Amino acid sequence: MTLKQLRAFLAVAQSLSFAQACERLHLSQPALSLAIKNLEDSLGGQLLVRTTRSVALTPEGETLLPIARRLLADWDNAEELLRQHFTLQLGKVSIAAMPSFAGNLLPVALKAFRDQHPKVNVAVHDVINEQVLEMVRNHRVELGIAFEPESLDGLDFIPFYTDRFVAVVPGDCALAQRAEVSWAELLQGNFIALQRPSAVRLLLEESIAAQHGKLPVAFESHQLVTIGRMVAQGLGVSVVPSLCLQQMQELGGRCIALHSPQVERRVGLLRLAGHQLSTAAQALCDVLLHVHDWNRLDPTRAYAE
Repeated sequence: MTLKQLRAFLAVAQSLSFAQACERLHLSQPALSLAIKNLEDSLGGQLLVRTTRSVALTPEGETLLPIARRLLADWDNAEELLRQHFTLQLGKVSIAAMPSFAGNLLPVALKAFRDQHPKVNVAVHDVINEQVLEMVRNHRVELGIAFEPESLDGLDFIPFYTDRFVAVVPGDCALAQRAEVSWAELLQGNFIALQRPSAVRLLLEESIAAQHGKLPVAFESHQLVTIGRMVAQGLGVSVVPSLCLQQMQELGGRCIALHSPQVERRVGLLRLAGHQLSTAAQALCDVLLHVHDWNRLDPTRAYAE
């Protein structure tokens, strides 16, 4: 059976008139008759009884009629649904982002995307850096935002900007009045860190190992928000990506430039290499690449401001 044959059968079966069916389908009578004949030949029997005055359905034609209605309705619905997805009238896209990005820069992009495509649903998974990579690799999300991995291993990485890590100290401590601080000075206080296997924790440990040895952790947490609140309460100091600067200061901490060593890592967009994105995911990807002027996200500018 073909769609053309089913449409021809349904038009005749509903009107019980070849003339009316021809007018409805914009077909000539020979073309309509041929479509019905080919359908009957493919199924192996007669579906319509035609005389000079009337058209009637055979028992097999009566059996096919509700099936044809359902099949054609499903096909038309599928066509319309896909058309709406391709034109972004409908759709869904899933993205995974590390919490520091999801809670600070991603909402701006999502607002721009929503303004352009209000009917497309966006599912955001704010998970640790390692889970972002895993979710993209396992096809659980089409897009991910994370630090650049050491090994891409089947992923494409599009860099946004380089994030320089900053120290976070209580607002009433002596270091809070400084323009910058060294690791040696910072580590004299209680250190609050993200729990392993956080990429931030591992990066910090690797970065200071040669000069300062093991990171002396007094408190640990899974969430950067919790770390910010702990610092604000005077429990210790910490180091976070500079994209968290505003968030940390809103929580009551004071962010300061950090050196000796300076720790930085590129942040960007991850997707499966060689994988065709859905229309919705490609649209979100385009927004992410253009909504921010990534070149202006210079961490040193944030300290001055």
